Amino acid sequence: MTRTVNGELLFHDREKEMLRKMLWQVAEFCGAEILTYCVMSNHFHVLLRIPEQSLLSDVELMRRYKVLYPKPTKFQSASTKVLESQLQADGEEADEIRRKLRARMGDVSEFMKTVKQRFSVWYNRNNNRYGTLWADRFKSVLVEGAGNPLQTMAAYIDLNSVRAGLVNDPKDYRFCGYAEAVAGVPEAKRGLIHVWSDSGAKRIDSALRAHRMLIFGKHAAETGLPDMKRERALKVLNEDDGKLPKAVMLRCRVRYFTDGAILGSAEFVRNFTEAWAMERGRKHPPKVNAMVGGDWGGLSVIQGLRRNVFG
Repeated sequence: MTRTVNGELLFHDREKEMLRKMLWQVAEFCGAEILTYCVMSNHFHVLLRIPEQSLLSDVELMRRYKVLYPKPTKFQSASTKVLESQLQADGEEADEIRRKLRARMGDVSEFMKTVKQRFSVWYNRNNNRYGTLWADRFKSVLVEGAGNPLQTMAAYIDLNSVRAGLVNDPKDYRFCGYAEAVAGVPEAKRGLIHVWSDSGAKRIDSALRAHRMLIFGKHAAETGLPDMKRERALKVLNEDDGKLPKAVMLRCRVRYFTDGAILGSAEFVRNFTEAWAMERGRKHPPKVNAMVGGDWGGLSVIQGLRRNVFG
């Protein structure tokens, strides 16, 4: 997730549409799979899967290059024809080109860097603006890649527009993965099927049905929010020390999904605590914390967030 400077509400439909297109475009270049996403007025979320990267041929490298640079632009470092001729000539120069292109692929940080830089240039140019568009570095959460952790994260992302009060049903918000899947966009359909494949969903109709059941709970056949509104949900959680159904909790802002660092089963999280601590120069691995507030289906995180989990 990444946010604009000072959380300014800069993006209207035109900007959201351009950012949506860039997400898909950069994902294809990087070899990343977008499982779902949501573009809002001052931030966006994207749930990525990074497949294991195989050694790419020159033909595939050029195909991806042309996806990112379909025609000469200020982003291009070399024209397509020149690049192709350099690769065909082989040698040290060709090896360096391959190395630089491959270094931009199969990596979450490179994906986000490319999206943010390209969109910043487009936005500033089209709005007579200059300077930094985005706030500090994006927030990332490592999510267990199957079952309840992946499904819950995907549902939380798709519900951004509902939490913001823009729509009652995320299928009516065109700038999210769920709405694109409902509309039949092939890439979005593949993403949702992957999210639910571990639960037996092999077709888009079963994946959509399962996703909707998670989003709406027992209200899955209806349109709109459950009877318990967000304000009452927060009162139950924060004041009455109560517990709520997952479909209701997902309509609250839950910091676990942006600040939890690692999210999954307790065993999954535990497997990454030592590496997480080493990256941050900590002497001891952190504790594994079960998510609180309701029945999350055994989900755990590193960052316990004992205060202000919801809000």
